[in-house]
Amino acid sequence: MTTWTIDSVKSALAAKKVSARELTAEFYERIRSRNPELNAYLALSPERAYLQADKMDALIAAGEPLPPLAGVPVAIKDVISTRGTVTTCGSKILQNYTPPYDATAVTRLEQAGAIILGKTNCDEFAMGSSNENSAYGAVKNPVATDRVPGGSSGGSAAAVSAGLAVASLGTDTGGSIRQPGALCGIPAMMGSYGRVSRYGLVAFASSLDRIGPFGNCVKDVAAILETIAGRDVNDSTSTTTPVPVYTDEIARPVKGMRIGIPRDYFREGMDSGVRDKVEKGIELLKKLGCAPVDIRMPHTEYAIATYYIIATAEASSNLARYDGVRYGLRVDEPTLLGMYRKTRGAGFGAEVKRRIVLGTYVLSAGYYDAYYLKGQKVRALIARDFRDAFAEVDVIVTPTSPIPAFKLGEKTDDPLQMYLADIYTVTGSLSGVPGISVPCGKICGTLPVGLQLFAPAFAESRILQLAHAFEQAGGASL
Repeated sequence: MTTWTIDSVKSALAAKKVSARELTAEFYERIRSRNPELNAYLALSPERAYLQADKMDALIAAGEPLPPLAGVPVAIKDVISTRGTVTTCGSKILQNYTPPYDATAVTRLEQAGAIILGKTNCDEFAMGSSNENSAYGAVKNPVATDRVPGGSSGGSAAAVSAGLAVASLGTDTGGSIRQPGALCGIPAMMGSYGRVSRYGLVAFASSLDRIGPFGNCVKDVAAILETIAGRDVNDSTSTTTPVPVYTDEIARPVKGMRIGIPRDYFREGMDSGVRDKVEKGIELLKKLGCAPVDIRMPHTEYAIATYYIIATAEASSNLARYDGVRYGLRVDEPTLLGMYRKTRGAGFGAEVKRRIVLGTYVLSAGYYDAYYLKGQKVRALIARDFRDAFAEVDVIVTPTSPIPAFKLGEKTDDPLQMYLADIYTVTGSLSGVPGISVPCGKICGTLPVGLQLFAPAFAESRILQLAHAFEQAGGASL
């Protein structure tokens, strides 16, 4: 099976070796063949896809210049609005919801010529680290189908890893792009908070949620981020900071780059095989001319607790809108309160209910100062750790996940162990900085390991350069 990249799609279309319609049909055939096993897609949009493919073929026939993502088949996580295509957020409460508009990121992809294949499975409302919390069944990891793909963007990661899309969009609140990218063995990136518009993203935790790309190579990730990034009048939190041409900047030399190694991330709890691969990854970066610097990030140990206070508080507030009155599932009862209870009880899964209860508790009278306010103060300390570190180094290097892909069902009865799977990713989420996971070898012959790179806010080019250099030097084969 051909592993397509954005460049190979563009070359094949330009040389008329394949048409955009033929390529779209090829991907739908791949989905038809493999998706019943993987459960990566929840909904397909063939009418929309073929209409866009025909537009690209018409441009080719007329000899017109092609947009940068012409004919590239892309998948969209099911928490991102797509006009005319069901968007469930992996939840029963939105099982029949069809948005009347596109998210800004989706609009920008189509304007660049991309073909939207459909919507990918995810943990319900993006709450999870394994993609086992979806109301529509778990996603299986293409590299080992008895294991999880990571979460919450497991369907988006699995689709690209299995060759069912050239690239995809996911969302990252505490690691939900980077961790599944690591577990499925593909590059995956979260830009700085505000770099990509959140307009059309169904909110989980508004101060943390970010949209970002998966791809088969770092250059593809750069191209997708370049397309979807930038100011959007529909999102007041989106930045006016100019968007660099990431695809040009990734080839810059990395020699002399100072890489920070936070020993606070290399403590007990990390799988020995993961540690070995990450240490080999750091050695490879040294061979590329990077200078390692030991750094301290002393508030790392409080990150998980801080994240699960702030994220659940925001989730409690954001999910209050799903009440059976305006849209989505409604379970009729004689009283208003009874209808609320029955609707939310039937519509939400166990993990979403758990987080709503946690969030409501930490925001309640008598506990707000003890939990939520204190959580915000610790968040500021974690952000200060990053600022202090970036005064000494250019990039911070860590593992993406402390463990490789674990078996389906292995952690579902132990939420705390599941939450700890995000221990290395939530720090960057709380701090607003950009992060990327890039493949860093495999353990047990098949299970991928991810190397995570952080840069200062809006310095995405820096980690894309380093990730690209690492990839080109054979980092995935360590």
